[in-house]
Amino acid sequence: MTQPLLKVLPNVWLAAAVAAVGLMGYLAINAMFLVWLERKVSARFQRRLGPTEVGWAGTLQTLADVVKLLGKQMVTPRHIDRPLYHLAPAVVFVPVLLGLSLFPIDRGLQLHDFNVGLILVFAFAGMGFLGIFMAGWGSNNKYAVLGAMRAVAQNIAYEIPLILSTLAVVLMSGTMSLAKIVQAQPQLHLPYPFSDGVLTLSIPFGALQPVATLIYLVSAVAETNRAPFDIPEAESELVAGFHTEYSGMRFAMFFLAEYSNMVIVAMVATTVFLGGYHGPLLPGYVWFFAKVYFVIFLMMWLRWTFPRLRFDQLMNFAWGGLVPLSIINLVVTATLLKVFQ
Repeated sequence: MTQPLLKVLPNVWLAAAVAAVGLMGYLAINAMFLVWLERKVSARFQRRLGPTEVGWAGTLQTLADVVKLLGKQMVTPRHIDRPLYHLAPAVVFVPVLLGLSLFPIDRGLQLHDFNVGLILVFAFAGMGFLGIFMAGWGSNNKYAVLGAMRAVAQNIAYEIPLILSTLAVVLMSGTMSLAKIVQAQPQLHLPYPFSDGVLTLSIPFGALQPVATLIYLVSAVAETNRAPFDIPEAESELVAGFHTEYSGMRFAMFFLAEYSNMVIVAMVATTVFLGGYHGPLLPGYVWFFAKVYFVIFLMMWLRWTFPRLRFDQLMNFAWGGLVPLSIINLVVTATLLKVFQ
């Protein structure tokens, strides 16, 4: 737990509760902001204006949609597996909250720092897909089951290159701790009239691992079920996919988890490949979130630029392209480290 929070709240459990409430508040506000941002981004790509009526530049449109969604009746179908159906939204959302607590937002500003933090992030992300399969299977709906099966197959296929791409950075940094990965980046010292005449810049691992960075970004889009990899919830084929039978607050949990997962994969990309909170002049947390939302903008850009892939193209691209390329990149990295060590 972070030292500043423990100084204000000496009780560990109370500090953990305050941290959890803070994270949940951030995820809720972040989801509303990203929905508004995506509407604006898609509108600009399609030469439209997007939301403009509710609030300045349509900023309150998402809040109005949230109020409407929370007021909707939660319809429960008859022939469902009730334990799976009701537990699925929580199983999808809770791992996101746990994973969010592992990232170093600034130097000394991190809720938890584990020496296997990177593994924990991927483990929590994998638990979310268990909730997706529970939702599809428990709904007793053929479209939901097909969407859930697609989601699991897609997760298995793209999680392999996702993890292998980050392992190249783990080899270079010698650690799986997210905080130590950020600190292990090479430093570049430049003359500067301030800061004792020296400006220290960190060289992000993404500049040293461009292939791994590209593999990670593509795999991250697929892991979050975003277009052009949104096969598990393809509206033209599966109605709404695994959450076809969900409404009201239950549907909102899936919606919140989707945009929160975008933040998680963007935070991993920022921490592992983009230098984390390192940056000149501005505070570290400003650089961290600027990089996070830049990655999210790239994901939105991809969604509104490329058409959806067929399922066979999706799987062939993973197993025939990204997995061999990530293995080759990992072997080359290990070889070069051994030769120049």
